[in-house]
Amino acid sequence: MTVDLRERIREIPDFPRPGIVFKDVMPLLADPEALHEAVERLAQFAEPRRPDVVLGAEARGFILGGALAYRLGIGFVAARKPGKLPWSTVSAGYALEYGADTLELHDDAISPGTRVLVHDDLLATGGTAKAKVDLAERLGGVVVGVAFLVELAFLEGRSKLAGYDVFSAVTYD
Repeated sequence: MTVDLRERIREIPDFPRPGIVFKDVMPLLADPEALHEAVERLAQFAEPRRPDVVLGAEARGFILGGALAYRLGIGFVAARKPGKLPWSTVSAGYALEYGADTLELHDDAISPGTRVLVHDDLLATGGTAKAKVDLAERLGGVVVGVAFLVELAFLEGRSKLAGYDVFSAVTYD
């Protein structure tokens, strides 16, 4: 039986600011059947692309990204906010739907030729995902796909990922 993941995503109006309807995936993650279904859907997309690592950003990208890497039997690479990684890093700035931020990777996290699946819980404007793609490629990685749990299609974030194979388990138009 397939779980309706959309039913497990809570909508919170006016968070983090007025006019935004936040898609809260925490109820989905707390539901064992929904969590399993989400990881399996992401794995179905990822497996044929034969990634070597999953690249996920903090914080929610760590949760499903780590579970997906485990499910695929591959490594996980963490993209973090500035100052959180203890080794030398490379960084990329990006715009959010309600601000700006920066992500960093250890400069030895991805070797040239490594097949990278970029993951995050949510595709909104595409800034975070594009920053991760840029970081992976700057280190010589080959981005084989970009996978999301949720996509807010009306924000057109997919346009920033033109030329990449993009998958979303749940889409809001």
